[in-house]
Amino acid sequence: MNIGDIVEDFELPGLDGKTYRLSDYRGRIVVVDFWSAACPWSHKYDPYFNERWQEWQRQGIVFLALAPNADETETDLRAAAAERGLSFPILRDIGHAIADRFEAVTTPHVYVIDPAGRLAYRGSVDDRLFRREPTVNYLDEALASLRAGRLPEVQETPPHGCTIVRELSEG
Repeated sequence: MNIGDIVEDFELPGLDGKTYRLSDYRGRIVVVDFWSAACPWSHKYDPYFNERWQEWQRQGIVFLALAPNADETETDLRAAAAERGLSFPILRDIGHAIADRFEAVTTPHVYVIDPAGRLAYRGSVDDRLFRREPTVNYLDEALASLRAGRLPEVQETPPHGCTIVRELSEG
């Protein structure tokens, strides 16, 4: 999937018992974050997403955390969400089908979809690296641009985090 491409619809179950369809949010900005219960990088960004999610809701921005790791059970996901006090929707990407479609490689790996359903940004949240505080928040900048009716200046950055754990295919 390339920047500017229409993002194909998906439907996933949330830990809250609801079914989430990307097409339900057409006309709104959608942030998709590939998330992990076990990854320390995801854990590091949980407070950021938990806080921003509340603000984004007021602005009409949708945030969906997708859990694609083959080695994390629903029990693992629920325990991590409860322990960290996470209130944003966590969706089970069983078999990492959506992660594969998005070509996501890490947790976190962030994608921003514009109101027309096109991919507007993908990559890391910010320029934070090991033992360094961020100086640029790419996600905040992408959202501000889209809210102002402009394309993000930076549309792609390398993601950093934990490699998504995929099932080995037989054969």
